[in-house]
Amino acid sequence: MNLIWFPLTLLCALALATSDALTKKALAGHDEVLILWLRFAVALPFLLSTLLVIPVPTLAPGFWPTVLTALPLEMLAAVLYIRALKVSPLGLTLPFLAFTPVFLLVIPWLLLGERIAPAGVAGILCIAAGSYTLNLKEVRQGFLTPFRAIQREPGSRMMIAVAFIYSFTSTLGKKAIACSSPLFFAALYFSLLVLAFAPLALWRGRRELAAQSRRETLRAAFLPGISYAVSIVCHMLALSLTKVAYMISVKRLSLLFGVLYGHYLFREGGLRERLLGTTLMLTGVMLIVQSSL
Repeated sequence: MNLIWFPLTLLCALALATSDALTKKALAGHDEVLILWLRFAVALPFLLSTLLVIPVPTLAPGFWPTVLTALPLEMLAAVLYIRALKVSPLGLTLPFLAFTPVFLLVIPWLLLGERIAPAGVAGILCIAAGSYTLNLKEVRQGFLTPFRAIQREPGSRMMIAVAFIYSFTSTLGKKAIACSSPLFFAALYFSLLVLAFAPLALWRGRRELAAQSRRETLRAAFLPGISYAVSIVCHMLALSLTKVAYMISVKRLSLLFGVLYGHYLFREGGLRERLLGTTLMLTGVMLIVQSSL
């Protein structure tokens, strides 16, 4: 298997963590749905520019049904994600994103017939456990703290749904890439996503965009959008080169990069306490790389 997927996925994880950190900063004083949409919209010209240097592929018959199935799921996951972060603490929501790789042990096998080697399964589970542990606000409060919050925290339930939906959209994305090409799919998919999200985002942000501060809003979304474009391109290219579960699991290192950004940019504590999660994730990465050789 071509190992170029691995550095591409690392770059994807770093770019996504950078975009998330910049987005977190941009959210201060701005509508969250508007900023989310602007992040997509700013990334779009860079994705469309790739169409100038790649041939337009012949689309296989399953392309459009796959895209039209994935699109509403992607929109639902994005809305649930932003809503979860708004209504519940980060420590009771982000840990549940760790379960996307676990779901990916089953979903790609059902939809694409992808089977994972035993070492790969062990690596995926290590990364899932590590990313879960990494985002616990305080490990000494107990590893089951987020689970105990499921009944009282709507954000926890939303993020579980997001993790499950992402396992489907990632798998459908791999199928759509196989029916077209990575960069063509990225440009088309996010064009449709920007158009579909526009009515909601523009309605939510109508007062902000009508005010004199709209330039400030656009400026705040520019760098997050650039970083997000890089993550999308790397995501699509890496996804076309390896199994869905491997790529998405390694991409979860964005949570580790996010912790580092939080510590150095936002002065968030708990870096030493997250050593266990970091060790588990790096062990998982080594197992996945070994199994893909």
